[in-house]
Amino acid sequence: MSDQRAPRILISRLSAIGDCVLTTPMLCSIRAQFPESYIGWVTERGPAKLLEGHAALDELIVVSKGWLKSLAEIRRLRSKLRSNKFDIAIDPQGLTKSAIVSWLSGAERRIGFARPRGRELSRWFNGELVTPTTTHLVDAQLELLRPLGIEESVVRFDLPVMSAVESKVDTMINSAHLGCDFIAINPGAGWDSRLWSTYRYGRVARCLGERYQLPSFVLWSGARERDWAEEIVACSGGRAVLAPPTTLPELASVLRRARMFVGSDTGPLHIASAGGTPCVGLHGTTRSEASGAYGPQHIHIQIRYHDGTSRERRRASNDAMLEIDVDSVVAGCEELLQRERTEQRRSAA
Repeated sequence: MSDQRAPRILISRLSAIGDCVLTTPMLCSIRAQFPESYIGWVTERGPAKLLEGHAALDELIVVSKGWLKSLAEIRRLRSKLRSNKFDIAIDPQGLTKSAIVSWLSGAERRIGFARPRGRELSRWFNGELVTPTTTHLVDAQLELLRPLGIEESVVRFDLPVMSAVESKVDTMINSAHLGCDFIAINPGAGWDSRLWSTYRYGRVARCLGERYQLPSFVLWSGARERDWAEEIVACSGGRAVLAPPTTLPELASVLRRARMFVGSDTGPLHIASAGGTPCVGLHGTTRSEASGAYGPQHIHIQIRYHDGTSRERRRASNDAMLEIDVDSVVAGCEELLQRERTEQRRSAA
Protein backbone atom coordinates (compact mmCIF):
# COMPACT_ATOMS: atom_id res chain seq x y z
CA MET A 1 0.00 0.00 0.00
CA SER A 2 1.41 3.37 -0.99
CA ASP A 3 0.13 5.28 2.05
CA GLN A 4 -1.16 3.49 5.14
CA ARG A 5 -2.86 6.63 6.42
CA ALA A 6 -4.67 7.54 3.21
CA PRO A 7 -5.15 4.52 0.95
CA ARG A 8 -6.76 4.85 -2.45
CA ILE A 9 -9.82 2.60 -2.34
CA LEU A 10 -12.12 1.33 -5.09
CA ILE A 11 -15.64 -0.06 -4.60
CA SER A 12 -16.97 -2.36 -7.32
CA ARG A 13 -20.78 -2.51 -7.08
CA LEU A 14 -22.24 -2.19 -10.54
CA SER A 15 -25.94 -2.90 -9.96
CA ALA A 16 -28.81 -2.94 -8.94
CA ILE A 17 -30.16 0.35 -7.60
CA GLY A 18 -31.41 -1.10 -4.31
CA ASP A 19 -28.21 -3.04 -3.72
CA CYS A 20 -26.13 0.06 -4.45
CA VAL A 21 -28.15 1.96 -1.84
CA LEU A 22 -27.44 -0.85 0.63
CA THR A 23 -23.71 -0.50 -0.16
CA THR A 24 -23.53 3.20 0.80
CA PRO A 25 -23.08 2.39 4.55
CA MET A 26 -19.86 0.61 3.58
CA LEU A 27 -18.77 3.70 1.65
CA CYS A 28 -19.58 5.97 4.62
CA SER A 29 -17.69 3.69 7.00
CA ILE A 30 -14.58 3.75 4.80
CA ARG A 31 -14.72 7.54 4.70
CA ALA A 32 -15.11 7.74 8.49
CA GLN A 33 -12.10 5.46 9.03
CA PHE A 34 -9.93 7.02 6.32
CA PRO A 35 -11.04 10.66 6.02
CA GLU A 36 -8.08 11.57 3.80
CA SER A 37 -8.36 8.58 1.47
CA TYR A 38 -9.34 8.75 -2.20
CA ILE A 39 -12.47 6.64 -2.79
CA GLY A 40 -13.78 5.63 -6.20
CA TRP A 41 -16.84 3.57 -7.13
CA VAL A 42 -17.51 1.74 -10.39
CA THR A 43 -21.19 1.38 -11.20
CA GLU A 44 -23.66 1.30 -14.08
CA ARG A 45 -25.64 4.29 -15.35
CA GLY A 46 -28.84 3.58 -13.39
CA PRO A 47 -27.39 3.64 -9.87
CA ALA A 48 -24.99 6.42 -10.87
CA LYS A 49 -27.90 8.87 -11.05
CA LEU A 50 -28.51 8.34 -7.34
CA LEU A 51 -24.88 8.13 -6.19
CA GLU A 52 -23.62 11.19 -8.05
CA GLY A 53 -22.57 13.87 -5.58
CA HIS A 54 -22.34 11.56 -2.55
CA ALA A 55 -20.28 13.40 0.06
CA ALA A 56 -18.15 10.33 0.90
CA LEU A 57 -17.20 9.69 -2.71
CA ASP A 58 -14.33 11.26 -4.64
CA GLU A 59 -15.06 9.75 -8.04
CA LEU A 60 -17.88 7.85 -9.70
CA ILE A 61 -16.75 5.75 -12.65
CA VAL A 62 -19.70 4.79 -14.85
CA VAL A 63 -19.79 1.81 -17.21
CA SER A 64 -22.48 0.67 -19.61
CA LYS A 65 -24.52 -2.41 -18.77
CA GLY A 66 -22.79 -4.55 -21.41
CA TRP A 67 -19.27 -3.25 -20.88
CA LEU A 68 -17.80 -6.71 -20.30
CA LYS A 69 -18.77 -7.76 -23.85
CA SER A 70 -16.75 -4.94 -25.43
CA LEU A 71 -12.97 -5.25 -25.60
CA ALA A 72 -12.70 -1.51 -26.26
CA GLU A 73 -14.72 -0.69 -23.12
CA ILE A 74 -12.67 -3.13 -21.05
CA ARG A 75 -9.48 -1.43 -22.21
CA ARG A 76 -10.87 2.04 -21.49
CA LEU A 77 -11.97 0.97 -18.01
CA ARG A 78 -8.62 -0.66 -17.28
CA SER A 79 -6.77 2.47 -18.36
CA LYS A 80 -8.99 4.68 -16.23
CA LEU A 81 -8.65 2.48 -13.16
CA ARG A 82 -4.89 2.04 -13.48
CA SER A 83 -4.43 5.81 -13.76
CA ASN A 84 -6.04 6.15 -10.31
CA LYS A 85 -3.44 3.83 -8.73
CA PHE A 86 -5.85 2.21 -6.30
CA ASP A 87 -4.25 0.38 -3.37
CA ILE A 88 -7.39 -1.54 -2.34
CA ALA A 89 -10.37 -2.80 -4.32
CA ILE A 90 -13.48 -4.05 -2.52
CA ASP A 91 -16.07 -6.20 -4.28
CA PRO A 92 -19.36 -6.26 -2.31
CA GLN A 93 -21.32 -7.60 -5.29
CA GLY A 94 -19.56 -10.96 -5.41
CA LEU A 95 -20.01 -11.64 -9.12
CA THR A 96 -17.56 -12.28 -11.95
CA LYS A 97 -18.12 -8.85 -13.51
CA SER A 98 -17.58 -6.93 -10.25
CA ALA A 99 -14.50 -8.97 -9.35
CA ILE A 100 -13.03 -8.37 -12.80
CA VAL A 101 -13.37 -4.62 -12.16
CA SER A 102 -11.27 -5.05 -9.00
CA TRP A 103 -8.72 -7.09 -10.90
CA LEU A 104 -8.53 -4.57 -13.76
CA SER A 105 -7.77 -1.82 -11.25
CA GLY A 106 -4.40 -3.37 -10.48
CA ALA A 107 -4.98 -2.89 -6.75
CA GLU A 108 -2.54 -4.87 -4.63
CA ARG A 109 -5.32 -5.87 -2.21
CA ARG A 110 -8.60 -7.17 -3.61
CA ILE A 111 -11.19 -7.97 -0.96
CA GLY A 112 -14.38 -9.94 -1.62
CA PHE A 113 -16.72 -12.54 -0.25
CA ALA A 114 -15.99 -16.22 0.24
CA ARG A 115 -18.65 -18.76 -0.72
CA PRO A 116 -21.67 -18.57 -0.78
CA ARG A 117 -21.87 -14.77 -1.13
CA GLY A 118 -18.87 -14.85 -3.42
CA ARG A 119 -20.46 -16.31 -6.56
CA GLU A 120 -19.41 -17.29 -10.08
CA LEU A 121 -15.67 -16.63 -10.61
CA SER A 122 -15.38 -13.79 -8.10
CA ARG A 123 -13.38 -15.90 -5.64
CA TRP A 124 -10.68 -16.42 -8.27
CA PHE A 125 -10.20 -12.70 -8.91
CA ASN A 126 -10.38 -11.50 -5.28
CA GLY A 127 -7.31 -12.18 -3.15
CA GLU A 128 -8.69 -11.70 0.38
CA LEU A 129 -11.94 -13.56 1.02
CA VAL A 130 -14.24 -12.75 3.93
CA THR A 131 -16.89 -15.09 5.34
CA PRO A 132 -19.54 -12.87 6.95
CA THR A 133 -21.28 -13.92 10.14
CA THR A 134 -24.30 -11.65 9.69
CA THR A 135 -27.36 -12.09 7.50
CA HIS A 136 -28.45 -8.70 6.21
CA LEU A 137 -26.63 -7.41 3.15
CA VAL A 138 -25.71 -4.11 4.86
CA ASP A 139 -24.06 -5.89 7.79
CA ALA A 140 -22.36 -8.49 5.60
CA GLN A 141 -20.84 -5.80 3.40
CA LEU A 142 -19.54 -3.95 6.45
CA GLU A 143 -17.73 -7.16 7.40
CA LEU A 144 -15.71 -6.80 4.20
CA LEU A 145 -13.94 -3.95 5.99
CA ARG A 146 -12.47 -6.21 8.69
CA PRO A 147 -9.20 -6.71 6.75
CA LEU A 148 -8.84 -2.90 6.87
CA GLY A 149 -9.14 -2.88 10.66
CA ILE A 150 -12.74 -1.61 10.67
CA GLU A 151 -14.60 -3.82 13.15
CA GLU A 152 -17.57 -1.61 14.04
CA SER A 153 -19.47 0.90 11.96
CA VAL A 154 -22.30 3.35 12.43
CA VAL A 155 -24.75 2.65 9.60
CA ARG A 156 -25.25 5.79 7.52
CA PHE A 157 -26.55 6.11 3.97
CA ASP A 158 -26.20 9.88 3.40
CA LEU A 159 -27.75 9.86 -0.07
CA PRO A 160 -27.16 13.22 -1.80
CA VAL A 161 -29.71 16.01 -1.33
CA MET A 162 -29.67 18.70 -4.03
CA SER A 163 -31.42 22.04 -3.61
CA ALA A 164 -32.61 22.18 -7.23
CA VAL A 165 -34.23 18.77 -6.86
CA GLU A 166 -35.85 19.75 -3.56
CA SER A 167 -37.36 22.85 -5.16
CA LYS A 168 -38.77 20.85 -8.08
CA VAL A 169 -40.28 18.26 -5.72
CA ASP A 170 -41.86 21.03 -3.64
CA THR A 171 -43.71 22.11 -6.77
CA MET A 172 -44.60 18.50 -7.61
CA ILE A 173 -46.09 17.87 -4.17
CA ASN A 174 -48.08 21.11 -4.26
CA SER A 175 -49.40 20.36 -7.76
CA ALA A 176 -50.63 16.99 -6.53
CA HIS A 177 -52.46 18.77 -3.67
CA LEU A 178 -50.48 16.76 -1.12
CA GLY A 179 -49.96 19.59 1.32
CA CYS A 180 -50.28 17.08 4.14
CA ASP A 181 -48.90 13.73 5.23
CA PHE A 182 -49.07 11.05 2.55
CA ILE A 183 -48.20 7.41 1.96
CA ALA A 184 -45.84 6.52 -0.91
CA ILE A 185 -46.65 3.39 -2.91
CA ASN A 186 -44.54 1.86 -5.67
CA PRO A 187 -45.86 -1.22 -7.51
CA GLY A 188 -42.71 -2.05 -9.47
CA ALA A 189 -39.94 -4.56 -8.87
CA GLY A 190 -36.78 -5.69 -10.61
CA TRP A 191 -38.14 -9.23 -10.80
CA ASP A 192 -41.72 -10.08 -11.79
CA SER A 193 -41.64 -12.67 -9.00
CA ARG A 194 -41.55 -9.75 -6.52
CA LEU A 195 -44.72 -8.08 -7.81
CA TRP A 196 -47.86 -7.73 -5.69
CA SER A 197 -51.40 -7.14 -6.96
CA THR A 198 -52.25 -3.63 -8.17
CA TYR A 199 -55.83 -4.17 -7.02
CA ARG A 200 -54.58 -4.94 -3.50
CA TYR A 201 -52.36 -1.86 -3.45
CA GLY A 202 -55.44 0.12 -4.39
CA ARG A 203 -57.42 -1.44 -1.55
CA VAL A 204 -54.65 -0.58 0.91
CA ALA A 205 -54.69 3.04 -0.29
CA ARG A 206 -58.46 3.18 0.04
CA CYS A 207 -58.51 1.67 3.51
CA LEU A 208 -55.82 3.95 4.92
CA GLY A 209 -57.38 6.96 3.27
CA GLU A 210 -60.80 6.24 4.75
CA ARG A 211 -59.54 5.37 8.23
CA TYR A 212 -56.80 7.96 8.67
CA GLN A 213 -57.40 10.55 5.92
CA LEU A 214 -53.96 9.73 4.54
CA PRO A 215 -53.75 10.02 0.73
CA SER A 216 -51.39 7.78 -1.21
CA PHE A 217 -48.93 9.02 -3.84
CA VAL A 218 -48.32 6.26 -6.40
CA LEU A 219 -44.84 6.36 -7.92
CA TRP A 220 -43.72 4.57 -11.06
CA SER A 221 -40.94 4.24 -13.64
CA GLY A 222 -41.56 3.34 -17.27
CA ALA A 223 -44.72 2.64 -19.25
CA ARG A 224 -45.47 -0.72 -17.66
CA GLU A 225 -45.29 0.63 -14.12
CA ARG A 226 -47.37 3.66 -15.11
CA ASP A 227 -50.17 1.31 -16.20
CA TRP A 228 -49.97 -0.44 -12.83
CA ALA A 229 -49.95 2.88 -10.99
CA GLU A 230 -53.07 3.99 -12.88
CA GLU A 231 -54.78 0.74 -11.88
CA ILE A 232 -53.93 1.39 -8.23
CA VAL A 233 -55.39 4.89 -8.43
CA ALA A 234 -58.53 3.51 -10.10
CA CYS A 235 -59.00 0.95 -7.29
CA SER A 236 -58.39 3.44 -4.48
CA GLY A 237 -61.80 5.07 -4.35
CA GLY A 238 -60.24 8.48 -4.90
CA ARG A 239 -57.70 8.04 -2.11
CA ALA A 240 -54.61 7.75 -4.32
CA VAL A 241 -52.91 10.24 -6.65
CA LEU A 242 -50.78 9.34 -9.66
CA ALA A 243 -47.27 10.78 -9.42
CA PRO A 244 -45.65 12.43 -12.44
CA PRO A 245 -42.48 10.94 -13.93
CA THR A 246 -39.51 11.29 -11.56
CA THR A 247 -35.76 10.98 -11.82
CA LEU A 248 -34.02 8.90 -9.17
CA PRO A 249 -32.95 11.97 -7.16
CA GLU A 250 -36.52 13.29 -7.36
CA LEU A 251 -37.87 9.92 -6.26
CA ALA A 252 -35.53 9.98 -3.25
CA SER A 253 -36.78 13.47 -2.35
CA VAL A 254 -40.43 12.42 -2.56
CA LEU A 255 -39.79 9.34 -0.44
CA ARG A 256 -38.03 11.36 2.27
CA ARG A 257 -41.22 13.41 2.63
CA ALA A 258 -43.61 10.45 2.87
CA ARG A 259 -45.20 9.37 6.15
CA MET A 260 -44.42 5.79 5.15
CA PHE A 261 -43.59 3.68 2.11
CA VAL A 262 -45.37 0.52 0.94
CA GLY A 263 -43.82 -1.75 -1.68
CA SER A 264 -41.86 -4.88 -2.46
CA ASP A 265 -38.13 -5.58 -2.10
CA THR A 266 -36.80 -3.26 -4.78
CA GLY A 267 -34.94 0.02 -5.27
CA PRO A 268 -37.60 2.46 -3.98
CA LEU A 269 -37.97 0.48 -0.74
CA HIS A 270 -34.28 0.91 0.04
CA ILE A 271 -34.21 4.53 -1.11
CA ALA A 272 -37.10 5.26 1.25
CA SER A 273 -35.41 3.45 4.12
CA ALA A 274 -32.11 5.25 3.48
CA GLY A 275 -33.96 8.56 3.65
CA GLY A 276 -35.40 7.76 7.08
CA THR A 277 -38.94 6.89 5.99
CA PRO A 278 -40.58 3.94 7.80
CA CYS A 279 -41.39 1.15 5.36
CA VAL A 280 -43.81 -1.74 5.02
CA GLY A 281 -41.88 -4.16 2.82
CA LEU A 282 -43.50 -7.12 1.05
CA HIS A 283 -41.39 -10.24 0.48
CA GLY A 284 -41.85 -13.49 -1.41
CA THR A 285 -38.77 -14.56 -3.39
CA THR A 286 -36.39 -12.68 -1.09
CA ARG A 287 -35.87 -13.02 2.65
CA SER A 288 -36.79 -9.96 4.68
CA GLU A 289 -33.98 -10.62 7.17
CA ALA A 290 -31.41 -10.64 4.36
CA SER A 291 -32.51 -7.82 2.08
CA GLY A 292 -35.41 -6.03 3.71
CA ALA A 293 -35.51 -2.34 4.60
CA TYR A 294 -32.64 -1.94 7.06
CA GLY A 295 -33.36 -1.30 10.73
CA PRO A 296 -35.93 -2.13 13.42
CA GLN A 297 -38.20 0.79 12.49
CA HIS A 298 -39.61 -1.08 9.49
CA ILE A 299 -42.32 -3.74 9.08
CA HIS A 300 -41.53 -6.82 6.98
CA ILE A 301 -44.41 -8.94 5.68
CA GLN A 302 -43.60 -12.41 4.41
CA ILE A 303 -46.04 -15.32 4.44
CA ARG A 304 -43.90 -17.76 2.48
CA TYR A 305 -40.38 -17.74 1.05
CA HIS A 306 -40.05 -19.07 -2.49
CA ASP A 307 -36.71 -20.90 -2.23
CA GLY A 308 -34.21 -21.64 -4.97
CA THR A 309 -31.16 -20.20 -6.69
CA SER A 310 -31.13 -16.53 -7.59
CA ARG A 311 -31.93 -17.40 -11.21
CA GLU A 312 -34.78 -19.71 -10.21
CA ARG A 313 -36.30 -17.11 -7.90
CA ARG A 314 -35.98 -14.40 -10.53
CA ARG A 315 -37.86 -16.55 -13.05
CA ALA A 316 -40.46 -17.81 -10.57
CA SER A 317 -44.11 -16.78 -10.44
CA ASN A 318 -45.24 -14.24 -7.86
CA ASP A 319 -47.36 -16.81 -6.03
CA ALA A 320 -45.48 -16.28 -2.76
CA MET A 321 -46.15 -12.55 -2.97
CA LEU A 322 -49.84 -13.15 -3.65
CA GLU A 323 -50.15 -15.07 -0.39
CA ILE A 324 -49.87 -11.66 1.30
CA ASP A 325 -53.38 -10.28 1.79
CA VAL A 326 -54.63 -6.71 2.05
CA ASP A 327 -55.44 -6.97 5.76
CA SER A 328 -51.83 -7.94 6.60
CA VAL A 329 -50.44 -4.91 4.78
CA VAL A 330 -52.99 -2.54 6.31
CA ALA A 331 -52.16 -3.96 9.75
CA GLY A 332 -48.47 -3.32 9.10
CA CYS A 333 -49.19 0.30 8.15
CA GLU A 334 -51.35 0.73 11.25
CA GLU A 335 -48.56 -0.63 13.42
CA LEU A 336 -46.20 2.02 12.04
CA LEU A 337 -48.78 4.72 12.76
CA GLN A 338 -49.24 3.41 16.30
CA ARG A 339 -45.48 3.40 16.89
CA GLU A 340 -45.35 6.99 15.69
CA ARG A 341 -48.12 8.06 18.08
CA THR A 342 -46.40 6.26 20.97
CA GLU A 343 -43.12 8.00 20.21
CA GLN A 344 -44.85 11.37 20.03
CA ARG A 345 -46.43 10.81 23.44
CA ARG A 346 -43.05 9.87 24.91
CA SER A 347 -41.46 12.97 23.45
CA ALA A 348 -44.21 15.18 24.88
CA ALA A 349 -43.98 13.65 28.37
